[in-house]
Amino acid sequence: MGGPFADLPGADLVDRGVSDLAAGRRSLEALLVSRATVRLRSCGVPVGEPLPDADRELYQLLAVRDGTGAHSAYNALTRRLVSFMQAAEHYAR
Repeated sequence: MGGPFADLPGADLVDRGVSDLAAGRRSLEALLVSRATVRLRSCGVPVGEPLPDADRELYQLLAVRDGTGAHSAYNALTRRLVSFMQAAEHYAR
């Protein structure tokens, strides 16, 4: 992704998610980005076709990885994504 978004909070997650989506990988980051495709595109982030049921699959991956900490991990990732989108929207104005 790079460009004007590279230094924004959460850019690392979004960048990996966009790359993984383009490569057809169902990574945690690709699922996270899939949840926010419309908003990310409106900020100028080139997001490919989102994965179906991304929200549910993301939580399932986190449950396997983090067990009872899945809810906290899900919320932390969501906060990072929202921070990125808010900063990107501000930048796009």
